[in-house]
Amino acid sequence: MRRARDGYQYQPIPRAPTENVLEHENERMAEELSGKISTLKHMSIEIGNEVRYQDKILRGLDDDADRSSGFLGKTMSRVLNLGKGNHNYYIFYLFLFSIFVFFVLYIVLKFR
Repeated sequence: MRRARDGYQYQPIPRAPTENVLEHENERMAEELSGKISTLKHMSIEIGNEVRYQDKILRGLDDDADRSSGFLGKTMSRVLNLGKGNHNYYIFYLFLFSIFVFFVLYIVLKFR
């Protein structure tokens, strides 16, 4: 009681401002976390869109490769059938034709 006579009054440590500071800091951190979550959500949506687009391109590429292999297979079968047939004289005829053309060109150029 001695302090009361000297004009000293008891003042408790303020706890409410400390709790308010912690509460405001928690709210600020919650808002930051919410922003980060919304950014991650947006990024995951964009990644999903990109995956769908890339999948569509790869499917188209696969279809094109299948069509090309079918076309190449048909062409190769035709070439093999041409080689197996009795068309062996065509090369001989082509060789004789080329000799004839060169001979005609030689005569035309010589007598010009």
